Amino acid sequence: MTILTDTPVAGIDDQPNENTKLMIALDVDGTLVDHDGHMTDEVRSAAQAVVAKGHDVMIATGRSLNATLPIIEKIGMERGYAVCCNGGVTLRLDPALASGYEIIHKATFDPAPALKALRERLPNAKYALEDEDGNFLSTERFQDASFGVESIGVDFQTMLDATAVRVVVFSSENTSEEFNEAIRHIGLSGVTYSVGWTAWLDIAAEGVTKASALEALRRRLGTDQANTVAVGDGRNDIEMLTWAGRGIAMGQAPDEVLAAADEVTASVLDDGAALVLRGLL
Repeated sequence: MTILTDTPVAGIDDQPNENTKLMIALDVDGTLVDHDGHMTDEVRSAAQAVVAKGHDVMIATGRSLNATLPIIEKIGMERGYAVCCNGGVTLRLDPALASGYEIIHKATFDPAPALKALRERLPNAKYALEDEDGNFLSTERFQDASFGVESIGVDFQTMLDATAVRVVVFSSENTSEEFNEAIRHIGLSGVTYSVGWTAWLDIAAEGVTKASALEALRRRLGTDQANTVAVGDGRNDIEMLTWAGRGIAMGQAPDEVLAAADEVTASVLDDGAALVLRGLL
């Protein structure tokens, strides 16, 4: 692993690519914005400059669609692609479309087995589920900015009967260590999951990650693997960072994320993403 300096990607011009542009995958929370959701002027201007340069810039986030769209707008993306819900939803952006985008892929799954196992072990946790129509169903008026829409309070059986794109579990009564231990004890199968900074769990369909969605886009675009760059800070970014030809972790990332990266930039509080993006110009 190396510590990032303000230098361009090495060897790009030597690659016999069909598509010689860089494919740049950017996480949102903890990367483009801080954990209060604020994007600095420096990060915004750097992202806008890379978009204007014509590279294939794409958002790759755990956020749902409606919470991702404002970030896309802030960095000036009008065309291209975005990955939401940790790979569960992929968008194609085009200003000619009525909404400015269309969903080109959605990975759904049956949430019932995971929900039942989690509820037994974590009976006091809060649960939310994004269904195939983009609605959020939740227990206990559970709401989070990453949902992008107001959640609909339902009973647990209704959640079990739904078809899910994303499931979120949050516990305010457990420490992150207790929560992690409970997840390990359950041994979730048939799904893909990642544990966040706090007692927070994101669940997607089996085999679905940011990396799986990005790989499908890479093939669609005809981009050489060596021309892929990814920046992130969370455990849900580990697969993406190892997938990328150049995986860059934010400075505040946990140890296992730092270990998965090729390089480390400054923290989100020190505009680490801007440093990366300026180096790509």
